Amino acid sequence: MWIRNSTILFLLTVLFVSCDKKRSFDEYHSVGNAWHKDSTVTFSVPILDSTQRYNLFVNLRANNNYQFNNLFLIVAMELPNGFTKVDTLEYQMADVDGTLLGDGFSDIKESKLFYKENVRLRSKYRVHIKQAVRENGKVPGVTALNGITEVGFRIEKKE
Repeated sequence: MWIRNSTILFLLTVLFVSCDKKRSFDEYHSVGNAWHKDSTVTFSVPILDSTQRYNLFVNLRANNNYQFNNLFLIVAMELPNGFTKVDTLEYQMADVDGTLLGDGFSDIKESKLFYKENVRLRSKYRVHIKQAVRENGKVPGVTALNGITEVGFRIEKKE
């Protein structure tokens, strides 16, 4: 019985993953129970088709311990020529009533956040993501951001 259930689950997973035709890169890293302000999540992007255009996303998995309405991220993309492009991004994470936004059936919600669109990737890149959340009226950042459990980076082929 256990082997049959495991086989069915495996086949459903393979079917689900194989239906994602746009995906060129999709990876997650755990940040534990709280994302420390000095913790940088880094992704090494493989060499992709340089003739293709891509959309880039930051993916987050969050739970009900997330206390803020929005999220600030600092995303740095190391280019092959040695330069680094740095963006400070803001995303809405909850409705006005505090309900966490995103997809998911349980208390864990997955958010797919636009980072860049219509980009050509000509070589290997590295992407570094840090949280930069601050409480209203306070200068120092939130030391340990509760509720974010995983940070991901996704690249999709533009159609």
